[in-house]
Amino acid sequence: MKLLKAYLAPILIVLIFLVLAFAWPDAAARSGQVTWDYFKEMALIMPAIFVLMGLMEIWIPKDKIQKWLGHRSGIKGAALAFALGTLPTGPLYVAFPMAASLIRKGASTTNMILFLGSWAALKIPQLMVEIKFLGLPFTALRFVLTLTALLLMGVLINKILQKSPDLEWQKNMPDPSMMPKMGMKPGMGMNGQKDKQSDDLK
Repeated sequence: MKLLKAYLAPILIVLIFLVLAFAWPDAAARSGQVTWDYFKEMALIMPAIFVLMGLMEIWIPKDKIQKWLGHRSGIKGAALAFALGTLPTGPLYVAFPMAASLIRKGASTTNMILFLGSWAALKIPQLMVEIKFLGLPFTALRFVLTLTALLLMGVLINKILQKSPDLEWQKNMPDPSMMPKMGMKPGMGMNGQKDKQSDDLK
């Protein structure tokens, strides 16, 4: 039952595609081609992202992430999250595993919302093209309104998620899918003992 629940979304997508293939073969063929194109793009990009995430886990200590992007990082943390989001040029789905990794190491939800939102809508190359075609006044106004909305969204989402008991592992623990292999339980640190840093973040 748990296995079915975990793969419910892919199963539903396959069933919908099969229905589409019988009812509208041409539409199914176009859908399959688009899916294949996305798959090839992800296959080229995601391995490098996973390597980068692994290097981040090794090279950047958890306490540094908490200091730079954590709940007490303040304006400096928000500015860093914004800068990290505006510099890349890759697709948005690349940012999701990176944000998840940073949250597990202590980054605040507010800063990660700002990071993801900046990646999606405020990247520097995108702004330069926008200025060229839509003009500086339009781009500047959209930039200010988008940044304001992201800040408000980050604060609001952080307040809502703080009330959820299911997010503690994201901020303080390794990936839960790896815990059984490591002989760990939620609420335990990498050494198998209760993670004291989780108490510091509460």
